[in-house]
Amino acid sequence: MKRLLITFTALASLMLPTLCGATSPRQAPYISGFFGTCIPANTDVSSYDYGWSTSYADRVEFAPDINIGGTVGFDYGAVRLEGELSYKHGEIATITDQIGGQRYHNASGNLGALAMMFNTFFDLHNSSPITPYVGGGVGFATMHLSDTFVAEAGGPIYEEGDASAFAYQIGTGIEIALKQRLSLDLGYRYFATTKANFDPNPYISSELKFQSHNIAIGLRALF
Repeated sequence: MKRLLITFTALASLMLPTLCGATSPRQAPYISGFFGTCIPANTDVSSYDYGWSTSYADRVEFAPDINIGGTVGFDYGAVRLEGELSYKHGEIATITDQIGGQRYHNASGNLGALAMMFNTFFDLHNSSPITPYVGGGVGFATMHLSDTFVAEAGGPIYEEGDASAFAYQIGTGIEIALKQRLSLDLGYRYFATTKANFDPNPYISSELKFQSHNIAIGLRALF
């Protein structure tokens, strides 16, 4: 994350000479693309093995990974309405058995979320070419959980599966006008889903939420 923040600062510094040519906002449709870092929050995983009639409860910790996506929307001046398609990914780093207390540091697996969101953002325009904004959105996410292994277990702790869940996000950021129809977007989003149920086979199921802090840099172009 430190490396990404340094990149943001450097890019903003390089763009400063172009800011004098910025013009006042106008109502128009737009498209944008962004990339950055997804920092998944720790999540609790509850599993049930129907064959052995046994319940499991784990705490999973992730390593940061990619956050990428794009939007299509309309800028009304003070308010922007947009549809967003994004992908967020986290590598499973540590699993703690909350019943037995054993902690596995060598976990191998990942969790990804493909999200379709409808967002509303409020632009706080001022006399400068730098416009802060706040807002959020709702939608749904399709998640993929990979086979997840630890060295101490003979087979996967979690089996590969897919699930869908309601998703929401809130966020803030700044838009830096570069030209009349082009701007740089530096943003933060907190993204979360409701609990999703992964049923890879008739014998076992796992439930978890996907929650993440996301930092991104992007370009927005008005039509």
